[in-house]
Amino acid sequence: MAKFPLILVSGDTENKGVEMGDVSTSLSERYQHAILNEGGIPLTMPATVDPNRIAECVRRCDGVLLTGGEDLNPRLYRPRLPKSLRARVTTTPDGGRRDYRELLLLNEALRQRKPLLGICRGHQLVNVGLGGTLYADLPTEKPGKIAHRQMDRRCEVVHEVRLTPESMLAKITAKPTLGVNSTHHQGVARVAPVLRVSARSPDGMVEGLELNWETDNGLPFLLTVQFHPERLVDRYPEHRAIFRAFTDVCASARYNYI
Repeated sequence: MAKFPLILVSGDTENKGVEMGDVSTSLSERYQHAILNEGGIPLTMPATVDPNRIAECVRRCDGVLLTGGEDLNPRLYRPRLPKSLRARVTTTPDGGRRDYRELLLLNEALRQRKPLLGICRGHQLVNVGLGGTLYADLPTEKPGKIAHRQMDRRCEVVHEVRLTPESMLAKITAKPTLGVNSTHHQGVARVAPVLRVSARSPDGMVEGLELNWETDNGLPFLLTVQFHPERLVDRYPEHRAIFRAFTDVCASARYNYI
């Protein structure tokens, strides 16, 4: 029987009273079905910031998925952010525990050489965790012709991104461009040194990142995207291919796209 890889998924954090009387962990079923449909088994990351327990969670899984959600605390990448921009940032309602947990999770996944996929907030967190920075608010800091926060069309293709030739994302999807959804108001500014851009929107926004294999080919599989492929897998095979490639490498511990 084929192996069903266990994928550790870091869920969103919801305010008190949204569902229960306390801060709650939330995970969209779209992430879960995207993994299940490609043969994986999604397991939700527990709400802990204990490094030893996080290390054990990573040890027992075959891959890690970092999902979307609220903004990262700007202190992690721009400690002197102007007050006018700070007012536009909506951080997690748990006092930064999710930020801290996911940074530990990222470091542990790399240390244990586990495959990692980052989506939206996960894309931004990986960049920050590896030394990059973010635009705190795109309409203010990097205005362009594309409306990147289209919440009313979150499950629709709203613009294209161009893929870097020979990048993992281009090889996985077998396309030079992708139609993507767009629900973010922040974005990657300075790219972390160990990463390279695998996709950009027409206005120059970084929409995909991967490891710079030329200088860091000893690191594990890592791919991040600013868009939400889990919301498009039911209609677009190229978005389903992202989850297929991820679950395949989690199952085989080998990667064939570099």
